[in-house]
Amino acid sequence: MNIWEQQARNRRNTLLLIALFVAVLAALGYGADWYFGSGDFPVLTVLALMMATGQALVGYFAGDKIALALSKARPVTGSTFAERQLINVTEEIAIAAGIPMPKLYIVPDPDPNAFATGRSPQHASIAVTEGLLQMLSRDELQAVVAHEIGHIRNYDIRLMTLVAILLGTVLILADMARRALFWGVGRRDRRSEANVVLLVVWLLVSILAPIAAYLIAMAVSRQREYYADATSAELTRNPEALIRALQKIAAAVQPTTAIPQSLAHMCIEDPRGRSINEKTGFWSELFATHPPLHKRIEALRRMAYLQT
Repeated sequence: MNIWEQQARNRRNTLLLIALFVAVLAALGYGADWYFGSGDFPVLTVLALMMATGQALVGYFAGDKIALALSKARPVTGSTFAERQLINVTEEIAIAAGIPMPKLYIVPDPDPNAFATGRSPQHASIAVTEGLLQMLSRDELQAVVAHEIGHIRNYDIRLMTLVAILLGTVLILADMARRALFWGVGRRDRRSEANVVLLVVWLLVSILAPIAAYLIAMAVSRQREYYADATSAELTRNPEALIRALQKIAAAVQPTTAIPQSLAHMCIEDPRGRSINEKTGFWSELFATHPPLHKRIEALRRMAYLQT
């Protein structure tokens, strides 16, 4: 699909994702109303929906600030040669992509990594680690920045930021539901009622909801990485630079401890460096945050006509 079709698809996916998460939270709230006997008015369902709506709004308008704060990122000042070079290559790629210059941040971590966040190209930020600035050449840094600007131009950042915020909300509410079921807090006697099936369904939802939300997040992340790699090659006309950058990032043995796992799907590579990301098959397709690096490099080598 072309860039405009991809942007439209990402907008549709954003709305679908929000609707899906809200439906899961409403199911948890409805089950809680039934279990605790809230009366005729579904108090807990309304509270769950309000929480989902509030978190979606927070994710939309402040998700980038939350992501940057969680990773302890600081603004780029241009006080060093490496920071001035980062500003320079970002300006070049932003012009090539036809988007405003994103804000730049440095994450205090020696492991090479990077991520983009924000709700639109007009409200976007790119964060790179200190290790990335030290390890990559100018061409390689430019290729990584182009990858992140690909996420920005394609509206991936809005989708991935919302995924991180809403996933956290589902985890919190599902955990509360499981604890309430375990301890039986406020529970009315349901043994005489025939709605045992509803209790079982609510229990299953409280257990499966976090897993389903996590799988959604991982699926979104994997597909977006291929698109961003292709956008980097398009903007730099130098896919070999991104190949070298990805190889250096993968070769680093340290995890990116400054970036929490909740933001893993937003990074150019998994900050924990889990081996499942380099495997193929059913389980890796479900739980990996990123597609296998060798597949990404293979696609980039084809773009550079290095293999057939």
